[in-house]
Amino acid sequence: MKAALMARQFDVKGRLVAVEATGSGNVNDTYLVIFRTTFSEERFILQKINTKVFPNPAYIMENMKRVTEHVHRRLEEEAHQSDRIWQLPRIIPTKDGRDFVTDGSGESWRAISLIASAHSYESVQSPEHAHEAGFVLGQFQRLISDIPPENLHDTLVGFHITPGYLTKLDQALATPEGVSRLNSSAEAQRCHHFIQDRRAWCSVLEEARARGELILRPIHGDPKIANVMIDDATGKGTCIVDLDTVKPGLIHYDFGDCLRSCCNPAGEEAQDLNQVFFDTDLCQIIVKGYMTFARQFLTAADRHYLFDSIRLITFELGLRFFADYVAGDQYFKIRHEGQNLNRARVQFKLCESIEAREPGIRKILDGTW
Repeated sequence: MKAALMARQFDVKGRLVAVEATGSGNVNDTYLVIFRTTFSEERFILQKINTKVFPNPAYIMENMKRVTEHVHRRLEEEAHQSDRIWQLPRIIPTKDGRDFVTDGSGESWRAISLIASAHSYESVQSPEHAHEAGFVLGQFQRLISDIPPENLHDTLVGFHITPGYLTKLDQALATPEGVSRLNSSAEAQRCHHFIQDRRAWCSVLEEARARGELILRPIHGDPKIANVMIDDATGKGTCIVDLDTVKPGLIHYDFGDCLRSCCNPAGEEAQDLNQVFFDTDLCQIIVKGYMTFARQFLTAADRHYLFDSIRLITFELGLRFFADYVAGDQYFKIRHEGQNLNRARVQFKLCESIEAREPGIRKILDGTW
């Protein structure tokens, strides 16, 4: 097994005991690795980086190293002020001191430490869990806010630039396969109409950035609920993981994605669209947790576009799922035909719910200062 061979390339003491596929990510292949000595055990995460998505693994690892070292230093400096032990994974070097290894097929592998005695969840488990999701995101954004964005690589050019995904959809629809997949079902055509009705609006954040109202900052890029680790002993958030998408961007993308992920109790893979809605009670709890730290760095202009970020990032993910479906499922992993189409339908239903609840959501955002 190639994963076992790669696991042995990293500087971990002991003998390899097991390599088990784990995680539910849509991009990288992830394994839990166990090494043991005669007196101890070490577990870590091994990942094969999807170079179709991340064409330059060195950029990802340089960003990860810069961010983790910066955050670890700040956490140590502030440890005496905290009510918990905050964590962030570290990069485990290869035996020859590199941050990742390339196998004979040109595939890149990296190892990162496992956050012990903590778990993540695919959906919000309780109001307390929701609060911790916002709390953790606000803390992470605060910790990385003093990293100059120009010091980070843009590991995914165009990521979260919503108009760019419209272009990809248009390109896919210009092919015979794309036309065929669009015309294959009424659901696909309804998704296309939903997108067309919002085409002019979807550049709202990028236009604000172009006018200088919003500025680039370091962002996580994928702060969904499944990336927030909760301490088994205390029930408190301890860190946010999956740092591949850390890059310069608008912090609104993080905020919107956190709310999108957490406030849909039905989840991204829901089969019954009647179960999909934006839970404003959870929204209020998450925003309260987030603002504990975020009020320290958000500007008036940042606050003005917070609602747009929730609506836009939900629309954008649906657009990405749909564009990938039309293009033949080249980006997101699927387990069955039509999965990306259903994922798009879920996000568009959630977007409709956000639009219908706009006054209430804006009241929440305006009332948490």
